[in-house]
Amino acid sequence: MRGDLGLAIRGDLRWGTIPGLVRAAAERYGDREAVVEGRTRVSYGELGGRVERSAAACMASGVEPGDRVAVWAPNTLDWIVCALGAVSAGAVLVPLNTRFKGAEAADVLARSRARLLFVTGTFLGTSYVASLRRAAADGPGEGPLPGLPHLEQVIVLSDDAPESFRTWKDFLAGGEAVDAAAVRVRAESVDGSAPSDIIFTSGTTGRPKGAVITHAQTLRCYDVWSELAGLREGDRYLIVNPFFHTFGYKAGIIACLTRGATMIPQPVFNVDTVLANVAAERISVLPGPPTLHQSLLDHPCRDQHDLSALRLVVTGAAVVPLRLVERLRGELRVGTVLTAYGLSEASGIVTMCRRGDPAEVIASTSGRAIPDTEVRVVSPAGKTLPPGHPGEILVRGHHVMRGYFEDPAETARVISADGWLRTGDVGVLDEQGCLRITDRIKDMFIVGGFNAYPAEIEQLLGLHPDVADVAVIGVPDPRLGEVGRAYVVRRPGSVVTSDDLIAWSRREMANYKVPRGVEFVAELPRNASGKVVKGELRRAVR
Repeated sequence: MRGDLGLAIRGDLRWGTIPGLVRAAAERYGDREAVVEGRTRVSYGELGGRVERSAAACMASGVEPGDRVAVWAPNTLDWIVCALGAVSAGAVLVPLNTRFKGAEAADVLARSRARLLFVTGTFLGTSYVASLRRAAADGPGEGPLPGLPHLEQVIVLSDDAPESFRTWKDFLAGGEAVDAAAVRVRAESVDGSAPSDIIFTSGTTGRPKGAVITHAQTLRCYDVWSELAGLREGDRYLIVNPFFHTFGYKAGIIACLTRGATMIPQPVFNVDTVLANVAAERISVLPGPPTLHQSLLDHPCRDQHDLSALRLVVTGAAVVPLRLVERLRGELRVGTVLTAYGLSEASGIVTMCRRGDPAEVIASTSGRAIPDTEVRVVSPAGKTLPPGHPGEILVRGHHVMRGYFEDPAETARVISADGWLRTGDVGVLDEQGCLRITDRIKDMFIVGGFNAYPAEIEQLLGLHPDVADVAVIGVPDPRLGEVGRAYVVRRPGSVVTSDDLIAWSRREMANYKVPRGVEFVAELPRNASGKVVKGELRRAVR
């Protein structure tokens, strides 16, 4: 099925690059509020100036076009400024998951060979700086982190920084010697076909892979997203989806820049804070996973907050109950509720519902293909299946990644010679071209909107000295949608308990990856070729 939509001028042609979009937004929306963070209110004109200063500082720090610059921080105004500044200096943005532990972050930094890192100070009681220093303390490098020889500078988004690191203020001061004209020349030299970011994801091997997306792809996709969603100038958008994810960065920051909407970043999902923000800031747009909206609807103090400005919700990433769509429309009187489906390898968007679709379509499907893209469902042999038959989802179009960063073998495995991307997801197309996701070939499950990959979790659990064998599956959870359950074979003589393993996991992996339950077994069910038969584990759960 092919999507279609008549846009006057495509985003990639209108703005060319992300720095072009930032400059155009500053000129067009000038005095309109761009970002609200507590008492700090920044106009589009001021945001443009801050981004240019950030770009100048990147240039003064030696960042060259094509260098990778990473950001490991929660949703804040500083994240927006440092990320857009780096991209305006021609760098390729590498967002890091804020749930990562030090070793996980260090791995992505090493594999991307990031030259510069922006990192938060303390977040959720954890010192990211200390965590990273422990993980990269030893190595051949002479910079701030010896274990990461390519990482030349680390900028702490705080007023304080340890020795050999720099503060955000000091970093920006370093750019004052760079002429504004030179910054403009650098920004204008960026080509739309150049990579704008590398979004690291995980596959069935558990090894993170970086999906390379260009400026043109980003602009075209999120101009389309904004058009389909009905995002408009003057909207006030509460961005709870994390910026390290495409849903937060591109369907959030980039989309707002295209339309002149106001960004209100929220660093952590907390339903009380969401309610307070929606009421105080007259939030009109609130995308997020179904768990976010379910928590909002079920909050006992919901009626004490004025939520009447809320008019647009875009959700996905999990099964969306019909009752949720009906309650958003009925109880909160949200005019537009839409669902969508995407993956990092396809710029975060493949299909999307349209305004005016009935509630049944929105709840039971992820909509139709976005404009100028193709979606088909195929059998294991690669034969296109008719509507109503489940198979692997294949995608082809302008949004398919350039490839995995420096991994031609994996790229060739998922993208065919004629441009079809194998998503690894199983779905069904109906007669109208609407896609319903039915299963995940990759065994991925979704914890509160975060993709969790069993192979990666199994790999980490396998490092525990008392674990001889392990398999992980996703099981239903009333609050988070799904959570992990680990089936573990102990090493002989071990007396490790489930509480021991869960506590160890919380120290070694991001929280959403941590199994919520551990069951000890004598052996795992395997087939004749030695592969774990996870279907038996799932049947036992059911």
